[in-house]
Amino acid sequence: MSAVTSAASSDVGPLEFPPGFVIGSATASYQIEGAADEDGRTPSIWDTFSRTPGRTWNGDTGDVACDHYHRLESDLDLMASLGLEAYRFSLSWSRLLPGAGDRPNPAGVDFYSRLVDGLLARGIRPIVTLYHWDLPQELEDAGGWTNRDTALRFADYAGHAVDALGDRVHTWTTLNEPWCSAYLGYGSGAHAPGRTDGAAALAAVHHLNLAHGLAVPEIRRRATNSPDVSATLNFHVIRGGDAEATRRIDALANRAFTSPMLLGRYDDDLIADTAGVTDWSFVRDGDLALVHQPIDVLGVNYYSTVTVAMWDGASERSRNDGHKDVGGTPWPGSEHVEFLPQAGPYTDMGWNIAPDGLEELLVSLGEQFPGQPLMITENGAAFADVVTPTPDGARVHDVERVDYLRRHFAAARRAMDRGVDLRGYLVWSLLDNFEWGYGYSKRFGIVRVDYDTQQRLVKDSGRWLAGLLAARAEVPQV
Repeated sequence: MSAVTSAASSDVGPLEFPPGFVIGSATASYQIEGAADEDGRTPSIWDTFSRTPGRTWNGDTGDVACDHYHRLESDLDLMASLGLEAYRFSLSWSRLLPGAGDRPNPAGVDFYSRLVDGLLARGIRPIVTLYHWDLPQELEDAGGWTNRDTALRFADYAGHAVDALGDRVHTWTTLNEPWCSAYLGYGSGAHAPGRTDGAAALAAVHHLNLAHGLAVPEIRRRATNSPDVSATLNFHVIRGGDAEATRRIDALANRAFTSPMLLGRYDDDLIADTAGVTDWSFVRDGDLALVHQPIDVLGVNYYSTVTVAMWDGASERSRNDGHKDVGGTPWPGSEHVEFLPQAGPYTDMGWNIAPDGLEELLVSLGEQFPGQPLMITENGAAFADVVTPTPDGARVHDVERVDYLRRHFAAARRAMDRGVDLRGYLVWSLLDNFEWGYGYSKRFGIVRVDYDTQQRLVKDSGRWLAGLLAARAEVPQV
C-alpha cells in the first residue's frame, strides 16, 4: 500500500490508500446546470416543484443554479486545478430526451459529450449517474414512479445515453438514492413531485428497483468500452438499541433496495410491516429476477446516523430523521417509530457528525455482501461559510468542513484496514448549489459559488482535498 499522508490530518493518522483507489468529487444536473429552458430542455418534476409557491426555501429554483451549462470549460479547468481523479455527475433526462421522448436532443448530447471529453482530456475519470431525481414532467403526469411504464422508459433512456457516451464513460450509475425519490417524493412530500401517499411511495420503491434492473443489461449491451455499472444508495446507520424500531427502519430504508438488487428478494418482514399500506401487487412474477443484476460497484452515500425507538403513542412523537416535515411520512407502515435527537456536533443541516458511523456502515456492508466492491459516492457537510477578505482576494476558512472530511477519510481508511473492498471516495459537493427544498440556503461545496456573480472561490476544504491529491500524485504507485 502506498502511504499518502496529509499534514492536516495528523490527529487522525496518515491517510493511506492503495493504488487504484479513486478520489474525486460529485454534483447533480438540476443542482448546478441551470439553462433550464434552453437548447431544447423540457421541464422535470423539480422544475415544476421548485416553481410552485411554498415548496422551496425563498421560492428558489434551479433555473440558473451554478450556470454550469454555460461555464463548462472553466469548471473543468477548476476540477483539474484541484487534481480530481474522478468526477461524478448526473444527466438531465429532460435535456437528453426532451419531453421524455425517444429522439435524443443534439444540444444535450453535445453538452454531455463535451463534458466527458473535457474530463478525459484533463485525466479525470467520468462517473455518470443516469437518474438523480429529475424525472421528466411528462412521465410524472402519466403516474411517475408509481407507473410501471416509467421503469421501461428509464431503460430506453439508459440505452440512448449509452449510445451517446458509452465509448468513454468509466462508470455508469443507474440511480442515485432511490430512497429519496420514493419516500420523500411520494410519501412525505418534501421532494418532487410532492405526493403524500404511502402506497404510492412503496410502488415507487419497486419501480425504481425495476428500472435499475432493466437498465443494467441495457448498459452492458450497448457500451463499447466495458464500463463498470453501479447503483448508489443512501444508507441509514441506525442506533438507539430498540431492536424492533431498528428492524423496521432498516427494512424500509436499507433492505427495501439492497435485498432485491443484491439478493433478488423483498424481505418478509418488510412485506408484513407494510401490509396495511399496500398488498405489493405491483410486483409481478419474474420482476425480482430482473432487478437482481450483478453490479461492479455499490455506491455508498453517507452523511449522518439516526437514533430510533418505538413511540409510546401518548407523548409527542419525535421526528428527528434529518428530513423536512411537510405533513406526510417517509416511513409507510412504521409511523409509530420515532426518531430521537442525537448528540452533536451538527452540520448546518442539523445532521449529527459521526465519522464512526461511516466505518460501521462500510464494515457492515462488507459483511452482508462479501465480494461486492464499494465506493463512497457522496460524503460531505453543509456549514454557514464566511468569506474573509485577504490582501490577495478572499478566503473561506471552513475549518469545520476540513475537519469533517479528514475524519471521514480516516474512517474510510480504517474500514479498509478491516478488510472492506472500498474503491474510492467522492466528496459532496464540488460546488455550492441548489440544495433541493432548502434552495440556496445550505452550502455543501468545497468551492464557493457567489450566486449573484457566479464567481467560484476554492474554500480551504477544497485546498485540503487538492493537497491530499497532490501528495498522492507524488507517491510512486507500485
